[in-house]
Amino acid sequence: MLYDIFPVSKPRQTRADKWKKRPCVLRYREFADECRLKGVKIPESDGHIIFYIPMPKSWSKNRKQAFNETPHQQKPDIDNCLKAVFDAVLKDDSGIHDIRASKVWAYNGCIEIIN
Repeated sequence: MLYDIFPVSKPRQTRADKWKKRPCVLRYREFADECRLKGVKIPESDGHIIFYIPMPKSWSKNRKQAFNETPHQQKPDIDNCLKAVFDAVLKDDSGIHDIRASKVWAYNGCIEIIN
């Protein structure tokens, strides 16, 4: 299932984030709300989550064509992207016992979950 949701990583949060309104925390909360609104479902086993990270607008057309759907090997880290999805969708992620995750460059940011 392909979800038109811009992937973000889970920020490290403190108690002060309840009232400080840091931009990274606000982005994560918007992401979590959108995941719940669009009904993102994560399989307990044999799932594959692909994070399509959008290419910077400053890149040339040729560079974008060369990098499209190639591995994304920069920040955000894949484990933080997974944490963001798990924490946004699941109350308790201890039931997930087999999952595969990938990050690739794309023209538009989205998340694909394959069962």
